[in-house]
Amino acid sequence: MAPTEASSFTSQISQTEADPTAPDHHSSSAVPMYGSADTARVIHRPRRLRRTETLRRLVRENNLHVEDLIYPLFVMEGEGRREEVPSMPGCYRYTLDLLLTEVREIDSLGIGAIALFPLIPSDQKDNAGTASYNPDGLIPRAVRLIKQAVPEILVITDVALDPYSSEGHDGIVQDGTILNDETVAILVKQALTQAAAGADFVAPSDMMDGRIGAIRKALDAEGWINVGILAYSAKYASAYYGPFRDALDSAPKFGDKKTYQMDAANAREAIKEVELDIAEGADIVMVKPALAYLDIIYQIKQSTNLPVAAYNVSGEYAMIKAAAAQDWIDEKKVILETLISMKRAGADLILTYFAKDVALMLQS
Repeated sequence: MAPTEASSFTSQISQTEADPTAPDHHSSSAVPMYGSADTARVIHRPRRLRRTETLRRLVRENNLHVEDLIYPLFVMEGEGRREEVPSMPGCYRYTLDLLLTEVREIDSLGIGAIALFPLIPSDQKDNAGTASYNPDGLIPRAVRLIKQAVPEILVITDVALDPYSSEGHDGIVQDGTILNDETVAILVKQALTQAAAGADFVAPSDMMDGRIGAIRKALDAEGWINVGILAYSAKYASAYYGPFRDALDSAPKFGDKKTYQMDAANAREAIKEVELDIAEGADIVMVKPALAYLDIIYQIKQSTNLPVAAYNVSGEYAMIKAAAAQDWIDEKKVILETLISMKRAGADLILTYFAKDVALMLQS
């Protein structure tokens, strides 16, 4: 601005401040006001679609339904016992008689699928996990009882050696190394035993190379063509599994699981694992854990037409429970927000220990 212009502008301001009756060409009498000048130019108003709860429901992009949920259940030997898992408040290990009561309640709530995980007594564990394919073992007996009592519910069985292993690993250990092909041979036996007991899906969670193809081939050869495979395709070596291992007494006795479970830093590797599992015959692919891996769920959903499952794992559950116990969060709202984030990322199915709670919330 030129000096004379600046002087004139300053003079005008001074006159206006000095004489309140001086004409103000910027006053409301000069400009019709429909709000501020900026607001008058707003064309797009997304808030219109947020105005009422009914309207928000109408335009909601993702919804959580009870049909989306799979309920993990812990099973143990004995009778008439229900034991709470210390690090998972509200989650229990059940003997078979009480398991049936729980399954009937789950079915009444509209939850259509359960996933079984066994607590195996120490004296039944060995390095080869031989109890895993015992036809009279805990899981085959549980499957048979459930299918007799509640035949319409889908039963998913875990295929892995860690609950049965004296070493706490997902495979046979030799000189500190987890053997791949020898383990796969045991996993095939385990899957066949579970299929014969009546499992609807077997779910290999071990992360051994080639196990999906070997299991699919064996199932088909034995006539179990309608038994599906829910593959733990992108299972990460995560710190979120601690409470689960507490529930099953299945923590590794040495080292960690990083030579077979995935590196948390990798995303492209997850796509490769999923593609291999699909090529080998997987019917559903899974990402585990879920909450810290929403980007992986999204990428996998974009790369496949198969259903994608997410496992809302024990550590995620325990964190919410711990914070809620301190009144730091609204437990119900955080549960729903957490699970809808998984749906938003692309999950079609969610394994969650909150399944019963959510089923009740959705009814209200």
